[in-house]
Parts: sequence; C-alpha cells; structure tokens
Amino acid sequence: MPFESEHAPISIPNVDIWTFLFERTDRVFPDNHVVLVDVSARKQHTFQDVRQTAERFGRGLRHHWNWQKGDVMAIFSPNNVDIAPVTFGSQWAGGVVCPFNNQYTAAELASQLSSSRSKAMATHVACLEVAKEAALLVGLSMDRIILVGDHDPKGLVKHYSSLLNDSTAVTKATINPEDDVAFLVYSSGTTGLPKGVMLTHKNIVANVLQVTAMDLGEVDWREDRYVGFLPMYHIYGLAVSVLAPVYRGLPMYIMQKFELERLCQVIQDSKITMVYIVPPVVLLLAKHPAVAKYDLSSVRMLHSSAAPLTKDLVDMVYKRLNVPIKQGYGLSEAAPGVASQSWSQWQTSIGSVGKLCPSMSLKFVGNGKEVPVGETGELWIKGPNIFKGYYDNPNATAESLDTEGWYRTGDIGYIDNDKNIYTTDRVKELIKYNGFQVAPAQLEGLLLANPAVNDVAVVGVFNEERATELPRAYIVPAQGYKADMRLEKEINGWLNQRVAPYKRLRGGIRFIDVIPKSAAGKVLRRVLAEQAKNEKPQMAGRLKL
Repeated sequence: MPFESEHAPISIPNVDIWTFLFERTDRVFPDNHVVLVDVSARKQHTFQDVRQTAERFGRGLRHHWNWQKGDVMAIFSPNNVDIAPVTFGSQWAGGVVCPFNNQYTAAELASQLSSSRSKAMATHVACLEVAKEAALLVGLSMDRIILVGDHDPKGLVKHYSSLLNDSTAVTKATINPEDDVAFLVYSSGTTGLPKGVMLTHKNIVANVLQVTAMDLGEVDWREDRYVGFLPMYHIYGLAVSVLAPVYRGLPMYIMQKFELERLCQVIQDSKITMVYIVPPVVLLLAKHPAVAKYDLSSVRMLHSSAAPLTKDLVDMVYKRLNVPIKQGYGLSEAAPGVASQSWSQWQTSIGSVGKLCPSMSLKFVGNGKEVPVGETGELWIKGPNIFKGYYDNPNATAESLDTEGWYRTGDIGYIDNDKNIYTTDRVKELIKYNGFQVAPAQLEGLLLANPAVNDVAVVGVFNEERATELPRAYIVPAQGYKADMRLEKEINGWLNQRVAPYKRLRGGIRFIDVIPKSAAGKVLRRVLAEQAKNEKPQMAGRLKL
C-alpha cells in the first residue's frame, strides 16, 4: 500500500496564482510590509509595490502587445527583483512564464525559445547580446525583448517599465486553475535532453500551501529574514525567492548570484535568520576558511535541497557554526516541494529528506512491484502539485506519469518505520559492480568526511577485462595536500575501512580542479563519465576539465 502524508490534508482554493497571492482575505501582514530586498541596489519592495507594478505590467502587455492567454514570456536573466512583477504581471494577463538559464549560449537559448514557442523575452543587460542573437535565430522581433534591472545604456532596448499601463479598460485574463499552465520550466537535462515541465496554477497554489504547512509555527514575518541566491530560472529559486516571500511575508534579500563571502556579509549585516542552500554551499560552509571571518550567529536554520546530505557533512557544519541544517526533497515536476524535515527533528533523522508534505502519497517500486519499509526502490509520488506533463512531448509524459497520476521520479531511496524518506541516488547513476549496486552519493558522503578531500564525485567506469563497471572517485584535494600516488593510497586505505569490499574504488582516484555541477547544486556525473571514456591510463595527477 502507498504511504500517505502524516500531515492533515490541505484545502486548495480553486483560484489562479494572482488571486491566491494578491486577493486573499487571510493575509496577516500589511500592504506596506517589505517582501523583497535588492541586495545590490539596496532597494526595498513592499507587497503593495510588487502587486501594483505587476498589475500595471499585465495591463500593459494586453494593451500594447495584445497579449493572449497562453502566450509564453521567456525570462533570460540573472537574479533580479524585477523578475517578480514580470512573472506575476504576465500571469495576470493569462501568460505562461518560462525561465531560462542565463548562462546559455545563443544557440542553446534559441533552441529553447523555439521549443517553448516564446512570444516575448525579458532579459538583463548582462545577457542582452546573447538574447538578441538568439532572437534573430528564431525570428523573435526585437521589439518583443524587454529589460529587467538596469536600463539599456545605448537606449535601444526598452525596459519592462515602459509597458506599465493604468488603463481600467483592460481586464485580467480568466484562468482555469486546474488546466491552464502558469510556468513552463525546463528540467536540468542531466539524464538527457531538457524537457519542458508544465506546471498549472493549481500545482503552484497547492505546493505553496503544502510547503508553508511544513514550517507552521516556526517562522514569523515580523522577525525572520531570508537571503536568496538560488537561480530564479530554477523552480527551487522561483519557489523560495519569488512565490514564498509574497505569500508568507518573509522578506527575501535577493543576491544576483552566489558568492560565498558576499553571502556571509549579507547574513552578518542584515541579520538573516534562514538560508535556502544546496549541498555545494553546505560543503563550503563546512570547510572554507573565509567563513570564519563573519558573524553568522543570526541564522536559526539552513535548509538544503537538490541532493542528499550525509550525517558527516551536517555534523561538520553544526560543529563549526552551531547552525542546524534540515533537508528537503523536491523536483521541477512537483512544483517543487515533496518532503521536508521538521525544525524539531533535524537532528533525529540526519540524512533523511524528511516526511511527505500534506496531501501527498508515495511508494517505492522495485522490479515492477511495491517494496516494503526499509527496502530500496524507485520513488513514485502523487499529489495535487504533480505537473500536467511535458510540453509537446507525449511520449516522455506517458513514460513518467501513469494513468492513476503516479509520477516516476527516477530517484532511488527508501522509507523507514517513522516515515522518514531517504534518497540515495538516481536510477540511471547507480554503479553496477559484478551485480552489486553501488550508490555514488553514499561514497561521496563518506569521502567528504576525509580532511584531505575538499570535494568529490563518484562515477562508474566500464572495464572491458572484468566486463563490469568500477567505482571511480574524482577528488578536489583540500588545501595543503599534494595530489599524488601517496595521497591516492591513503584515501583508498581510509575508505576501505568504512565500506563493503564491493564498494571500493576499483576504478581508481583522479584528482581534479573542480567538480562540475548544475546551478541547482547537482553533481554532473555525466560530464565526468564522458571524461572517463576519453581518458588514457594515467599516473595520479591533477586533471583539468
């Protein structure tokens, strides 16, 4: 039988995102309460600022551009507070918001603009040349490119504010919350080509309520302050830095991008109380010497998602900073929150991603059947936040969503007797050594506890002589350690004392300058797997990607 959430089911109003956020009758904070802070410009934006600017932008879209329901607004920009009014204004006008990675090349962006059928694009001066080149490639008119953040110094491209309109003759679009798409977000593509995830208004409304319920009684809009550096083109960043502040009234200090010392400075100066992070940042907080220069004592909680954390890493951060870390689990297809540890239980179930959000079900499936408590299988989930399907990709939708609404996540894990959920790896990333399954994330977690290891990724490399995959570690050595055969031998000996024989690094150790990761913090093991295919047998030494 599937496992159900322990939390009381949520009641989901049949409304669109705009009505849910801006026309609610149960809001506890006033109109003039600050919800967004631009760290670079040192400018504050109240709830009323966001609502009025968004509505005026939505009116402008319909008045000046004849914006139609279902039209797609691409956003190609680093983090910026203007993304909030552009997002909500586009949805007020019936549009679909489609954020893209601001590090795309022109060719990559053009491909996504074409596949999403974007009708307009909001970009930033830092991305403007790439945006213009991509627009030319797909035939998107230059007058459908607008700027967020700074104005064009050449005055050639209009700022989004030039579209603001107060005409009361323009009315808000009528939305069907259950069917109409609010966000089209592209999956990371770490296991294949990116796919457009269609999230409806109901999916988003449901998940805001689900995630809010997990923190009930723990945060206060009058006292707590957050900092946001997670990229807003990712659903995790959208959820915590755009949607949550407006609904919950928790001020979000927006950083344009992640910089460790800048993050520490913001925490210290603004007395930040909670930070949403990803595992690479947890690692830096645990080991980087610069962290010691700052006072981070205002932080009450860190929340990490995107990849599992080990007990060793959580313990290292807590010992150094005296700040607890709770984990969560989510994915684009779930809008994104699925599970989270509670504030009070972060230390009793370290390594777990917590328990199911309200109104959700899960099951673990192995060899075509459900597996019981404690046994490993693929995680399947179901709930009102599960996406509508992949855009223009019925085959991928059918492979992932069954007729009963169960979504096959591709994540491997298990559930314990207390209903704590553990994720161990991806289905496609498990290493098969002589019939045994080796989870890369487990080995990575152990290796990170070694003082000689600053960062690490583990992949499987196929050995033709043995006709099997062998686990190999790519390691960034800690400062002061020499990348040589002696260090490789020491690390291997250390690990061998802690794992079963079949989990040993028979594929060897390669020392490397940096571990490739996505903006969401996921290790890009496929990059290293491709690197391994092209490598020649070598002596220990440092590799460069």
